[in-house]
Amino acid sequence: MPHFHIDYSPNLEGRLDIAQLCRVIAETARETELFPAAGIRVRATACTHVYMADGDPKHAFIDMSVRLRAGRPAEAKVAATETIFAAMQGYCQQLLDSGSLMLSMEMRDIDPDLSPKTSSIRKYLPEDMR
Repeated sequence: MPHFHIDYSPNLEGRLDIAQLCRVIAETARETELFPAAGIRVRATACTHVYMADGDPKHAFIDMSVRLRAGRPAEAKVAATETIFAAMQGYCQQLLDSGSLMLSMEMRDIDPDLSPKTSSIRKYLPEDMR
């Protein structure tokens, strides 16, 4: 765990390398040392139907939700949120400077009693990532 889910406006296709944004998020999350590498999952979805502000189709957005199993200290989550958002903002800075882009992020805990899990991924990862 955690799950990083990026929703973005489809007008970013061709203007921003979304796959690279996913890599930036994953690498930054790993560097915080708050999340085990084996549990980091980043995915992105272009939202087919969007309407923002005044309806101008030039507006764009990236909204990232981070879900993680409860139990981490609040201060560590705040620090990780700040670090990851700064990386996302840095990656998107050119678009922020040159056009209309709304950038947001939310991190929230998952109730472990309501979220069963199983995985075999660790046995397929390099030793240092298990």
